Amino acid sequence: MAPPRKYPDALRAHAVRLYRESDPKPTFRGMAAELGVHHEALRLWIRQAESEAGVGESSGCERLAEENRRLRKRIADLERLIAIMRATRVPVAPIGDRMRL
Repeated sequence: MAPPRKYPDALRAHAVRLYRESDPKPTFRGMAAELGVHHEALRLWIRQAESEAGVGESSGCERLAEENRRLRKRIADLERLIAIMRATRVPVAPIGDRMRL
């Protein structure tokens, strides 16, 4: 059985809503003092809500994952091209010997 929560769910939802609607964004410490909660608890609530909504840091991770997939595909394509060039005996100059534009 889960331990009882220190803060009610309604307070959590209210705090997250206030933070999202604030412009500019307040500091966690300042807002937590106004609400009477611990600043780390407030930070965790907001981060959890952002990850559930797909905004903030998690979307950054998704963008990085998409970029990694794209770059892996490009590397695989280039490696296939190099293998074809080597098989047909087309000389491939080392990177340092290529002309710089």
